[in-house]
Order: sequence, then structure tokens, then C-alpha cells
Amino acid sequence: LVLSPFGVRAPSGSLRDEVGVELPHAWTREGVVAGPAANGAQLFHLSVAFCVLNDTYREAERLGIDVAGVAVEADGGFDADWNSTGVEYAVTVDSVATPDELAHLAAVVDEVAEVPRVVRAGTSVVRRT
Repeated sequence: LVLSPFGVRAPSGSLRDEVGVELPHAWTREGVVAGPAANGAQLFHLSVAFCVLNDTYREAERLGIDVAGVAVEADGGFDADWNSTGVEYAVTVDSVATPDELAHLAAVVDEVAEVPRVVRAGTSVVRRT
């Protein structure tokens, strides 16, 4: 993806960057450095990217696929009223797995990743008083 001003990158392991917000991560000792995270639009996209990253590690372990690193880029736009016009993400996996194994992993993650599922289904947000 070519990232817009709302786009983010969440890399880990062998693909980890050194610029961004450092986040602890259960699947990697050194954590994830993700960003940018300077506004709500970027944080929204970062929630998708971080979830996909996390679930890529989880599902790779479940499928017996060794993963050295994962990087997820997420981006999207907003209309004039700041309604999301959709989110796109791309995943890079550093692994010796075959292309077919990685394609299967990506399909499984796309199906089970919780935050993308919530966004796809829609949800209400209510202010409490």
C-alpha cells in the first residue's frame, strides 16, 4: 500500500522498524514499533493493523508455520463528515513457508481477526453520562 496521511505500519520481528510507538507484544520478545499514531484516524487504522499482526502470529503457530517477522500496513479514507470510507490492509510475512501456506495463513487471519470483523459488522458507540 502507498499510505495516505491516515495510514499506519505495524512491524515486528525481523521486519521491525525503529520509528514509531513501541508496543509490547505477546508473540515477540522485542515488541512492535507501530505508527504514526498522532490522531484518531491513525489509531483506528492501527487497531486493525495490530490485530491482524497479532493474529498472524497466533494462527501461524496453530498451523505450524514458523514466522520470523510480520509487518502490517493499514489505511483508509474518510468522507466530509468523518465517516470511514473503508479500511485496507496489507501483510508481509518473513517466513520460509511456501507461498501456498502463506496464502492459507492470510485467508485464515482475514476470517478470524477480531477488530476487522467488528469493523466489517459495524457497531454502535455510545457516550455515557
